[in-house]
Amino acid sequence: MKFELIFVPAPGISHLRSSVEMAKLLVDREPRLSVTVIILPLTFRGQMGVDDSAYVSALSAASNDSLRYVLVEENQQPTAWPKNQNHIEDQKLNVRLVVAKLMDDYSKVPDSPRIAGFVMDMFCVSMVDVANEFNVPSYLFYTSNAGNLALKFHVQTLYDDVDVDKYGLTETEFEDSEAELIVPSMTRPYPVKCLPYFFASKQLLPIIERFREVKGIMVNTVYELEPYALKFFSSGDSDTPPVYPVGPMLHLKNQVDQKPSEILDWLDEQPAKSVVFLCFGSMGGFSEEQAREIAIALDRSGLRFLWSLRRASLDTKFPGEFTNLEEILPEGFFDRTKERGKVVGWAPQVAVLGKPAIGGFVTHCGWNSMLESLWFGVPTAAWPLYAEQKFNAFEMVEELGLAVEIKKHWRGDLLSGVASDTVTADDIEKGVKCLMEQDSDVRKRVKEMSEKCHLALMDGGSSRIGLQKFIEDVMKNINSIDRGSGATKI
Repeated sequence: MKFELIFVPAPGISHLRSSVEMAKLLVDREPRLSVTVIILPLTFRGQMGVDDSAYVSALSAASNDSLRYVLVEENQQPTAWPKNQNHIEDQKLNVRLVVAKLMDDYSKVPDSPRIAGFVMDMFCVSMVDVANEFNVPSYLFYTSNAGNLALKFHVQTLYDDVDVDKYGLTETEFEDSEAELIVPSMTRPYPVKCLPYFFASKQLLPIIERFREVKGIMVNTVYELEPYALKFFSSGDSDTPPVYPVGPMLHLKNQVDQKPSEILDWLDEQPAKSVVFLCFGSMGGFSEEQAREIAIALDRSGLRFLWSLRRASLDTKFPGEFTNLEEILPEGFFDRTKERGKVVGWAPQVAVLGKPAIGGFVTHCGWNSMLESLWFGVPTAAWPLYAEQKFNAFEMVEELGLAVEIKKHWRGDLLSGVASDTVTADDIEKGVKCLMEQDSDVRKRVKEMSEKCHLALMDGGSSRIGLQKFIEDVMKNINSIDRGSGATKI
C-alpha cells in the first residue's frame, strides 16, 4: 500500500528548512511513502531575505511524484508583526482546500496513495482540527530539542496541578525568582529565572495542551545527545505521545550570497581553530552600546574573530545594518584589529562553521545553530536572545557540558519586546577566552558528540531506528483507524 503524509511547517524559514529535510529523509527511506509539504505565507513581509526567497522558489519548482510542495499564496501579507497563532488559524481554510483537492485528484487515479496523516510544526498544532475533519491521525515534527519539549509538558502540569505563585511564575516576577523546578527529564534543578519568557506569560499553555492530542512527536535531536530527557519520554511515566529522536535534521548546503567568497577566502588564510565566530541568527541585532562592549572585548582578547554584526531594529523584530561602524565602535578598533579580525553583516553560517579555522562559535542558541555547531565539532558560547534559547543555553552549558557560559542569567526577550541587560566587555572577554581554550573539557566533549551525531544518521544509528519506528507506527495507526471507524480509503 502507498501512503502519503501532509507536512504543515510553521511559517518561518528555519522551521521550513528543517521540515523539508525531514520530508526528504522520509521519502528516501520508505519507498511506499510520499509527502506533500504545504508552505504557508510568512507572518511578516520582512521575514524573508533574498537567499530565503530563492530557497522557497526552488522548492516550488522541485515537486515530483514522491515529494511535492504546495505554496499557499496570500495577496496581502501583514506589514506589522501579527500574533502567530492567529495567523495559523487564518490558514486552516487554505490547508483544508489543498488537502481536499489532493484527495479528489487521487480518487480519480488507480493505485493512488492513502493519506496517512498530518505532520505539523509545534506552532501549527491547531491543524489537528483539519486532520480530524479528514479522519486521519496527527503527528508533530518538533524542531527544537527533547529537553525543551519535556519542560513544556512539565510547566503545563505545574499550572494545572499546583499553586504556581510559590515559584514566582508570573511575567513580572519570574526573572527575579530564586526558586528552582525539579523537572523529571533533567538531571539537575532548573532555575525559574532561566525560563523562556513565554513560559511565564502562559502564551504556550493552549498549544502544549494540544500536543497531547497527536499520535507521536518526531524531535530534531539525537538520543546520545539527550539520553536523560528521551528516557523520560519512554519510561511510561510521562503521559505524553510517543517521541522519536530523528535528528540532526540540518540544511547543510552552502548559502548563496553576494560576497561569501571574501569571508570564506579570509578564513582559509587563518590557522586551524584560531578564529572565534560571532553570529546571532536572522533576528539577532544589538544596540550601539552592546556593539561597543563586544568590540572592546574582542579588541582586548587578542583573538582572531569573524563577527556578524547587525543593528537591533527600531520598529520591527528584524535587524538591519549599521550605516557607519566607524562612528559606532570604539575609536581605532578597526586599525588595531585589521590583521586578525573581520566585521561583516550577514554571514553564511553553515559554510563558516565548516571551515577548519573556526575554533569557537558565540551564538544565540537557536537549536539549528546548536546542532550545526555540534555537527562540525565547534564548541559554543551561549548568548540567548529570545524564545526557547534560554533553555537551550542552560541545557548545553549546565546539563550537557557542551558549551561555555558568558553570564549566568539572561534577562529580557527580543521577540516579547522585553529589554535585555547590556553584557559587559569583561564578561564577553572572559567567555570567548574560555571558549577558545584548545585543550578544554568542553572542546573534547563536543568532538565526541560530533562523532555520535554523524553515527546517529547512519544505518543502524539511533536516529535511523527512531525514524523507522515512526514509519511503523504511522502504518499501525492507519490500520487502527480502519478497524475502529471504517474510514474511507481513497
